[in-house]
This record gives sequence, C-alpha cells and structure tokens, in this order.
Amino acid sequence: MEYLRVEGGWRLEGHVPISGSKNATLPVMAASLLTDQPVELSNVPDIEDIESMARMLEHVGVSVHRHDEHRWRLHAADVASTEVGPELSRRMSGSFLLLGALVARAGEAAIAKPGGDDIGMRRVEQHLEGLRLMGVEVEERADSFVARARRLRGARIDLDMPTVTGTENLMMAAVRAEGITVISNAAREPHVYDLARCLVGMGAHISGVGTELIVVEGKGGALHGTTHSVTTDYIEAGTYMIVAAATGGDVVVDHMRPTEVRWLSNKLRAAGCEVVEGPNHVRVQGRRLRAVDVTTWPHPGFATDLQPQFGALMTQAEGTSVVSEALYENRFRHVPELRKMGARIAVEGRSAVITGPTPLHGTDVVISDIRSGAALVIAALCAEGVTELAHMYHLDRGYEDMDVKLRRLGAVCERTGTDEPGSPLRDLTGVIGD
Repeated sequence: MEYLRVEGGWRLEGHVPISGSKNATLPVMAASLLTDQPVELSNVPDIEDIESMARMLEHVGVSVHRHDEHRWRLHAADVASTEVGPELSRRMSGSFLLLGALVARAGEAAIAKPGGDDIGMRRVEQHLEGLRLMGVEVEERADSFVARARRLRGARIDLDMPTVTGTENLMMAAVRAEGITVISNAAREPHVYDLARCLVGMGAHISGVGTELIVVEGKGGALHGTTHSVTTDYIEAGTYMIVAAATGGDVVVDHMRPTEVRWLSNKLRAAGCEVVEGPNHVRVQGRRLRAVDVTTWPHPGFATDLQPQFGALMTQAEGTSVVSEALYENRFRHVPELRKMGARIAVEGRSAVITGPTPLHGTDVVISDIRSGAALVIAALCAEGVTELAHMYHLDRGYEDMDVKLRRLGAVCERTGTDEPGSPLRDLTGVIGD
C-alpha cells in the first residue's frame, strides 16, 4: 500500500501549473469511437483514470498509442466489441461515457454498472430516457445496461436536473443521429464545453454549449479525425487555491481560466483571503480566515468536487460555517478522519456544521475517494506534526503529481510504501462516482 506522509505547519509559496482536466479528457477519449480516423489529444493529465479509460477503449477495439506523458493517439478503425464488463467498468464512473458513443458507432452497447468513488448514486435515468427518445432500446439488468438502436433520430430532451455525464452521452449520440437534437437544462461545466469543442473539430454541428439549451444538428454519419488540446482542470486549480488559503500562503495558480473558478474566488474573498485574477492565472494570499457558508450546485454554482476541500479550509476559520451538499448524499466520508485530527464538525443530513478555528494534529488517516483525499491533504498541511494518509491511489486517480507540486510550493511531504500488484488501484469497486 502506498501512503502520503505530510509534515504540517509550513506556509506554501510559489507557482503551481495546472494540468489537463480529467473530467474533460475522459469524454473526449470516448468520442474517439465516433470516427474511424485518428484522434490526436494533447494536454492529457498523467493520472490513473486516464489509463483505465485507455484500457477500456483498447478492449472495444481502439488502437491506443501514448506519444508521451501528455499526448495520446486514439484510432477506432473498427469496433471489435460492444461490451465492457465489470472487471473494467468498476474502476471508475467514466466507463458509462462509452454507452452513447458505442450505440452511435455500432448500434449496440453493453456496459457493466460503473464504479468509482463511493460518494452516492449518480442517477442515470436521465441518460437512459434521453437515449430512448432518440430511438435506443435500453434494458437495465442486475449488473449492466444493454442498449440497441437500428437508427438514431434527433429528439427534444428535457433534463430534470443538469447532468454532466448525461449531457455528454446525449451529445455524443446526437452527433451521429439523423435530425436535430435539443437538450434543455443541459450541464454547463467547462468539460462539457470542451467535449463540444472536440466534436465540432470532428465535423459536428453544435450550438448553445455553455447555456442551458444545446442544439445538435445530426447528419446521420461518421465524423472525421481531429487534433484536440484538452482544457485545464478547474477543480485542480480550485484545490490549490484552497491550499494557499489554508496554509496562509501566497500561491500563483498558473495555466488556468480564472472565470471558471470565480465562484470560488468570491468565497475565498468572503473568507478573508486576497484573490487577484490575471489573464490565465489566479494569485491567492491567505489571511486570517472567517467562516462562510457554501452550498454545492451545478456549474456555475459551487462545484461539488471542491466541497470537501472547502470544508477542510473552514476548520481553520473563525466562527461557524455550514457546508451543504445538494447533489450527492454520501460526500462527507472524510469528516470522521478530520475529526480524528481534531476538527469540530457535526453532520446534519446533507450539511456539515463546522466550528473553528480548530488546531489540527497529525495522525493516521484513510483516504476514501479523490476529493476527500484532497481535503485530508489540506488538513494535514495545516496540522501540527505528521499525518500519514493511506490509499494514495485515490489521489493518483484525479491529481497529477500532487506530492511533487506541493513540494515545489514548500510542503514537506513524501510517498512511502509501494503500489503492489493486486492493490486497490487495480481492483476499484463502488457505485457510480467521481
């Protein structure tokens, strides 16, 4: 088992470059199935979830070539299989992105129910109903979803709630459908926009991305290959912004789009930090913190993927803050570990009531998912003494070289132990999650 050992109490300073977005790369990789020509990707993050998606694509017949750490070539000249079994799909929720792409390309798909972070069920009914409106027959079995379609047709799809993966799945199916597809109440996250940008580069006709109404003009045929640079990861950027605030540091977060995290910048300012935006960077200077409340919501609301990290920050703020989770029912799994470190947190339903500031002390903690792991790292950086975080593989699924980037900012941290064969990294299980 691999651990991250963190010595707390250091003020972090310097520049940190942001990697390509995991949540943007996964759907773009799935979109390679929509053409029989090569798709060249750059700015791909070097993380485990990308490797897992590559293995799934290879399984269905895609030729995958990695030029270097951040450049990949995907070529789906033929589809060898339309089935993704549990041994592959249980690794992460991104496996479900193959449903729309495989149905659009091959007319059928069988996807085992996905795994990933156990943060609560990510409802897929909207994905399935949208595909049905487009002419897809979908059957839910005990352990899988089976979809078949003779012909995809455009449709009007009204989502009850914005769903990122649902919007992406429907977009990928719609670009090869016949006729116009309208997706209302669509997700507006930056990675949805990035997928649309890639699809347009492949010859698709899409408008309205970034708004609640996306219109796809399907031509009923294959797309062509493209070269695409993946957008940067605004969740990683937000995580390092919170790191700066928590350690009283002075950090410039580089290679990112400040507009994508403005909702976080505003909350950090309300908490007492100084936040200055540049054209492609944000500088955060930590100050004496005061408590503020947050409630997660679809973009451009407060991102659920930064809720655990912000909660860790609030343990160091003066007063009582309420951090509410509106999207997932099981996203406070890090709270017992924070309590072990001395945090005063009471979970009431979907809200965490945090009283601060609380001196934290180093101890042994267990990471349960990607973002909870980031929250525990932030707490460890604030704590007195040494914290040892077990199950480092969770962080490796979502953050590229987190320990390296932290050390460059002045943190004292190191990996210990080994990633042995048969470790949880190669046997991820859980319900549909991050």
